[in-house]
Amino acid sequence: MSDPLATILTERLGCRLPVIQTAMGWVAEPALVAASCEAGAFGFLGAAVMTPREAAEKIADVRRRTSQPFGVNFHMFQPGAGEIVDLILANRNQVRAVSFGRGPDAKMIARFKDAGILCVPTVGAAKHARKMVELGCDMITVQGGEGGGHTGAVATTILLPQVLDAVKVPVIAAGGFADGRGLAAALAYGAVGIAMGTRFLLTVESAPPEVAKNVYLKAGTDDIHVTTKIDGLPQRMVRTPMFDRIEKSGPIGMWLRAIEGGLAMKARTGASWGELIAAARGMTSHGGLSFMQAMLAAAAPTLIQKAVVDGDIEHGVMATGLVAGRITSLPTCAELLADIEREARARIAALTATVANERAA
Repeated sequence: MSDPLATILTERLGCRLPVIQTAMGWVAEPALVAASCEAGAFGFLGAAVMTPREAAEKIADVRRRTSQPFGVNFHMFQPGAGEIVDLILANRNQVRAVSFGRGPDAKMIARFKDAGILCVPTVGAAKHARKMVELGCDMITVQGGEGGGHTGAVATTILLPQVLDAVKVPVIAAGGFADGRGLAAALAYGAVGIAMGTRFLLTVESAPPEVAKNVYLKAGTDDIHVTTKIDGLPQRMVRTPMFDRIEKSGPIGMWLRAIEGGLAMKARTGASWGELIAAARGMTSHGGLSFMQAMLAAAAPTLIQKAVVDGDIEHGVMATGLVAGRITSLPTCAELLADIEREARARIAALTATVANERAA
């Protein structure tokens, strides 16, 4: 009998379990990526908030920590995106996949495919899934409305079958997953695996300091809200003092925050104002954002950095999936994935036994 946890995801990405650790900015750092890969998952490095120099150092760090294949996340509108693409291609012998939301065009996707690197974008709508397939992407991660950060209004249980019916490439389920029951359910729907962000954030090896992890662990589902005030698009966050201030802000406050964020990003990346404005314009023409939204989107990582890197909960925001409201433990990646595997196998075996018994009767 074939192994139910051996899917096209494990075959093509070279991991043992059909589980992806998603590329959360400031969280999916080398220690987490390597630990998740060593434990059997496929980890993505969160390079979308990195300069090319940082990305080069951290790709090398992941490679020192593990010999397993891993992925890199980026978006084409970040400063230095071209250099990061070149870095990914230069590490093609171990970087097996790229992920993105604001993604490359067909020409760039073809470059990755020619190098043997799989393109696995994340989408939140069936129409976006179809578009990514048309551009040549190999697999699709579909994130339902329960997911963290930028999110939609359609629940995973509705969106996942919509996308499965809309495209012919392998589909990975995201949004609300944290355990083996979820993995078994996703496979039953027809997905080839699951992608988890928040559950991997709440592991020993993830980058955020203890003070930030404790806020996540204490948050109930009633403490997790969606706001459109960060960059004009819906984002799911843990409620913090900064979240409340942002929710109360008007257009002037949003513009001031965009300018402050631009200054912070300029200082962090070394990008010129021209490069930042060009990146913002790229997001307006290809990402469907207004100029202010694009500037706010560029500024948002600095707010997340304050909380999940500096531990400054008062002045930062904390992206999260709704599933954080039921997570109360902080395991290692090895412990987490062992539990997921054991539970998924048990659920699948129980369902199989039920079917067999019904047929025998």
